[in-house]
Amino acid sequence: MSEAIDFDPPFLHPDYRSTVLRAPQRPLVRLPREWFHRSTGPVFGRIPVSPSDSDLTRQHPGEPQGQRIIVSGRVVDSDGRGVRGALVEIWQTNAAGRYLDPADQHPAPLDPNFTGAGRCLTDEEGRYRFVTIQPGAYPWRNHHNAWRPAHIHFSLFGPDLGSRLITQMYFPGDPLIPLDPILQSVPDPHGRQLLVCDFDLETTVPEWALGYRWDIVLRGSNATPMEDRD
Repeated sequence: MSEAIDFDPPFLHPDYRSTVLRAPQRPLVRLPREWFHRSTGPVFGRIPVSPSDSDLTRQHPGEPQGQRIIVSGRVVDSDGRGVRGALVEIWQTNAAGRYLDPADQHPAPLDPNFTGAGRCLTDEEGRYRFVTIQPGAYPWRNHHNAWRPAHIHFSLFGPDLGSRLITQMYFPGDPLIPLDPILQSVPDPHGRQLLVCDFDLETTVPEWALGYRWDIVLRGSNATPMEDRD
């Protein structure tokens, strides 16, 4: 039997400078299961998830700037079975490569019609779908002349808040991908490829939006690399 490959990035990856400051210096302590609160179903706060939450281009009076895109796919387990009722959240920069966050002081324009965050629940087959804007690349101070490739952050919640997983999705053909220390922290080339979506002509809407497909696999040999899997 072949040895299983761990695609998840290590806590400490010196090329990604922030990990030097925040990676654990001692062995992790696993808490007893009885310390965790387990609910009977998803509890996502007092504001229900609505269908309009998944369209990031319709959250303001005007149209956001940039290329409209559709990102869709399935959340599946190791056997390819869809995970029903998972909360999928995304956040991203605008088309100019800037987050709507006071901490982001990148000298690029903010878009008054784009907040850059959305959410949805997976359907019976584990499908999700977002309408958004192609995010822009942006500089970061990890090293000299460092730029992050275009990406969308994904967060997934299962039956309870203790089951949260976080990852990032990248776009095919981006020349910044080989230069990105965060993506390169995934130790295996196949694992890195699992974080890159595919252009999908079937999802593409003529004269309106480009389509991309990205499936999220939670377990098994083709599991999507996650940022906080222990």
